[in-house]
Amino acid sequence: MKRGLLALGTLLTGLMLYLLLWPVPIEPVAWQAPVDRGFVDPHAPNRLLQAATGIRLGDFEGPEDATLGHNGSVYVTTSQGQVIRILQRRVEAFADTDGRPLGIEVDPDGNLVVANAYLGLQRIDRQGNVEALLSRIGDTPVYPNNLAIATDGRIFFTEASNKFGAERFRGTYNASLLDIMEHGGHGGVFVFDPATGESRQLLDDLNYANGIAISKDNTFIVIAETSNYRVLKHWILGERAGTTEVLLENLPGFPDNLKTGLGGRFWVGLAAPRNALLDKLSDRPWLRKVVQRLPAFLRPQAVPSSHVVAFNGDGQILMDMQDPDARFPTLTGVLETQRSLYLTSLFGHRLPVIMKNDL
Repeated sequence: MKRGLLALGTLLTGLMLYLLLWPVPIEPVAWQAPVDRGFVDPHAPNRLLQAATGIRLGDFEGPEDATLGHNGSVYVTTSQGQVIRILQRRVEAFADTDGRPLGIEVDPDGNLVVANAYLGLQRIDRQGNVEALLSRIGDTPVYPNNLAIATDGRIFFTEASNKFGAERFRGTYNASLLDIMEHGGHGGVFVFDPATGESRQLLDDLNYANGIAISKDNTFIVIAETSNYRVLKHWILGERAGTTEVLLENLPGFPDNLKTGLGGRFWVGLAAPRNALLDKLSDRPWLRKVVQRLPAFLRPQAVPSSHVVAFNGDGQILMDMQDPDARFPTLTGVLETQRSLYLTSLFGHRLPVIMKNDL
């Protein structure tokens, strides 16, 4: 009996020491999460996304972002490193980035520009040839997440985290979980001019800088700060140039990609709803460290959901679209064309699309 109690005591002591002292990669920072209002107006539950149908991608997976090419084709980044081309639902490989391409846009010359989380900014010409544009700023590597291109060719891009790089921490999803759990302000926004080779940082200390988009008149950019549940507006021209304001705040989910739509709209994907435990532990950094020592299945995880939002440059919500059945989960964003809405996603072998006539 005594031996059994001694063994149990030793086991419990070891477990306690593990939960309190075992090294983990995060050093959580205390903050105060805003009170989650839930899915209330203008984000009240609806079924608008149930009009979506899926374009089958075959062996390609994880259509993270998409853009409309000069020839009417849709170009999509995938988790295998491929950029694929879709025309009239026909899917084919177009280019291999040899990394993890996330954001994708078309530059003024009709080339594709990709934010490769492993290798930096890349340019892909109309024949599918890939070349490096920017991999370092000074002596520091950059790991871009999303990008927006001005009419003069300048590239504005986000770096989600300069501490938890996607390649080092086994992919973008795992890296994002670490950065969100730490909440250490490792994200930033940069601008790069391919014509001069010059680059500089515009914003720093962001908590998982994710999507970025530029206004049609090129006067401001909008940035998704994922783990602060908000979208920022940063002026790049005019008398307010260099200033930043909060455009959307206390969102009911984690904002991911941003895309400039039509008619003055911007689109953002809410990749997952907020996590009550994560919010509750926001001002308890030592407990977040304990949680990080638990098995992965016991830590906060993204809950499958389907949710995208359209808003304007004044922060007015124009459309909120959801699917409570989450047939196409973990939506990262929206590519809007004249006829369709293409819904990008972190996972899966299908690219959802909605014909506007069906709404």
